[in-house]
Amino acid sequence: MKLQKPSLRTLLTATAAAATLLAVGLPTAAQAQAKYKDEYRMSLVLGTAFPWGQGGQLWADKVRERTNGRINIKLYPGTSLVQGDQTREFSAIRQGVIDMAVGSTINWSPQVKALNLFSLPFLFPDFAAVDAVTQGAPGQEIFKILDKAGVQPLAWGENGYREISNSKHAITQPADLKGLKLRVVGSPLFMDTFTALGANPTQMSWADAQPAMASKAVDGQENPLSVFQAAKLQSVGQKHVTLWGYMNDPLIFVVNKDVWASWTPEDREIVRQAAIDAGREEIAIARKGLVEAGKPLVKELEALGVTVTDLNAEQRKAFADATKAVYTKWKPQIGTNLVDMAEKAIAARK
Repeated sequence: MKLQKPSLRTLLTATAAAATLLAVGLPTAAQAQAKYKDEYRMSLVLGTAFPWGQGGQLWADKVRERTNGRINIKLYPGTSLVQGDQTREFSAIRQGVIDMAVGSTINWSPQVKALNLFSLPFLFPDFAAVDAVTQGAPGQEIFKILDKAGVQPLAWGENGYREISNSKHAITQPADLKGLKLRVVGSPLFMDTFTALGANPTQMSWADAQPAMASKAVDGQENPLSVFQAAKLQSVGQKHVTLWGYMNDPLIFVVNKDVWASWTPEDREIVRQAAIDAGREEIAIARKGLVEAGKPLVKELEALGVTVTDLNAEQRKAFADATKAVYTKWKPQIGTNLVDMAEKAIAARK
């Protein structure tokens, strides 16, 4: 039996049909073979009322739109996938309990020592210093470390400079911290820093922190002003805020390695670029009201009856000097080469 060659019209029709399939976003052969979940779980500490959660939402929305719905992401704020225990989040990502996350360098530092770099007291004098590290060679080195630790890092975000608040009095010198019971996250470096300043640091999850402040079980806490504002901490007795910029808390957009491997190379690149774009937007949101002239966010807090003390360079140096031993102790634990790299990047910043 002689086979007939397809006519030109048939070939043109088939080509047009294939083009139509691609145009409407139906999966390619490679995408059809990939094992995609109906839904991917993203872990967050804070919800969309905060810049942190907004960053997660931006990422999820961009991925859904750019993959034409192939990759759908659901947000799980409050680290609910690990029962609210922020320090378990990184391990849960590696184990596959969590598919993706926008996580804090602080919360992941117990598993990845290098991330303590950002918690070194008074290393980052300004936002330009933060950018010099995260967007430069030190940031690239940290991503290599995270990759070896078992997750796929994609982009940087930012929770912000952590400022200190309390219900007792204004803090202008290290002596003002003596005896203050302060809620801190589960990081040994935080415990060392506040102990060196004479405070009484108490490790506590964010879920427990606000009730503790309301009941006066703790006197104060430290967090970015955007968190203070969104959480309305003045309503739980936090009447005094000191801007001391003792450390910055970058966020990192990551994906579980098995999930990452399950996507096509094209979709991986889409997810990566979406994370980069979302991270850039989230950083702008986190810094809003703080980089503009007059710091409008500070004015908003003062209008709510909060006393805001902005330390000058000399006052800030007194706190840095008081915690120098902590810096020296932790430098080799973090990695002397990495800290040196960060210090050089900061010194060379523009």
